Amino acid sequence: MESILLPEQVVSSDPCDYLPHRNPFVFIDRVTTREPGISATGIKCVTYEPGGFSQILLLESMAQLGGIAAATEKGEGGFLASIDHAEFSREVRAGDRLLVSVRIVKSFGRLFLMEGEAFVAGEKIAMAQLTLGVGKI
Repeated sequence: MESILLPEQVVSSDPCDYLPHRNPFVFIDRVTTREPGISATGIKCVTYEPGGFSQILLLESMAQLGGIAAATEKGEGGFLASIDHAEFSREVRAGDRLLVSVRIVKSFGRLFLMEGEAFVAGEKIAMAQLTLGVGKI
């Protein structure tokens, strides 16, 4: 039997379908899962970056994926309001394939408190609590 996906279940793998960002400012290569208002996962393949792929860029990857999870419409936009807590166990290196995941913990109108994690080959290398504002500014 063939499975049929309803329109709200179809996931676009292109982060640019959800974000106003464009290269070189997109830090998620592919969206792998998305449950609007609940969670999202994505992949970032790290190539050589002058100065390395910093912890700030890793947090930005989580924030961009969080915006994808929180948005209800394409191109909604938003902003990173705060980084409440972040821990890093190692630096990101060229050649790393990051699996990034975010989960929305609470929402307060247009503000979303979320938890993000990043893994390389099953090893957790970072976690953070972020607050995002989502919607037209």
